[in-house]
Amino acid sequence: MSDNGKIIAMTKKCKTLLILLLGVNFSMTAQFGFSHEVGAFVGGVAMQSDFGVRHDFDTNKGNTGFAVGLVHYLNFSYRAECNCYTPETYFNDHFKLRSELSYNSTNLEHFGKWVEKNSITGNQLKAMKGEAKVTDIGMQLEYFPLSIREFTATDGAWGPFIGLGAHYTFFQNGTYSELGAMDTPISTPIKYYGAWSDEGGSTWSVVASVGTRYKLTELSDLFAEVRWQYYFSDWVDGLNPDPELYPENKANDWNAWFHFGYIYYLN
Repeated sequence: MSDNGKIIAMTKKCKTLLILLLGVNFSMTAQFGFSHEVGAFVGGVAMQSDFGVRHDFDTNKGNTGFAVGLVHYLNFSYRAECNCYTPETYFNDHFKLRSELSYNSTNLEHFGKWVEKNSITGNQLKAMKGEAKVTDIGMQLEYFPLSIREFTATDGAWGPFIGLGAHYTFFQNGTYSELGAMDTPISTPIKYYGAWSDEGGSTWSVVASVGTRYKLTELSDLFAEVRWQYYFSDWVDGLNPDPELYPENKANDWNAWFHFGYIYYLN
């Protein structure tokens, strides 16, 4: 399949999943009378992958990219159609359900002690580049230890939260070498022969986050969030050496996010 064909197919899948998520959210609203919040965020992401050395500062600093996203919340504490609160229960006053469509992109390269060596392998690693362009769609349940009702009614209040959820992930990668074609003795270390990709794919991932909201106005919040995301695939970055032979690369890809955004309450 051509690159354009892959992009079109991925776009169709994203649209289908987004329509499904919104359909679930709005059907729940129609049945149970919840209210909606919408928002957007922007920030950075640090990819932990088979590029570079794990737990290495230069790798963590170098393999970073940007992230953007759109979010939708079901607010269980308030009913928009009657401009009134829902029955006061612990769940309604401490939980929100979040749907998300997000995108992050990271340019990848090798860092660390092996790249710094003046050797054939060191030069090959230095010339190897990659990318991870990732589109996520999914849900997470967020828990607010403090009262959501009190936060909503108090300008300038803080509302810390933790979240846990699952995303379906579409990824594009593009591994290459500045020395020439991959899988040749000139360009590629033995461990990466047949263990690279420039085709992309899809997988599930799990996300866990911690953050806080700040009550800006009656109908708007600012928020900041740190998030960990673990992919159920080791191909997101475009490299996947044999874990039996190279146990240092046995872990699947994962990343860490930091972003901030704006949320508006639909009345």
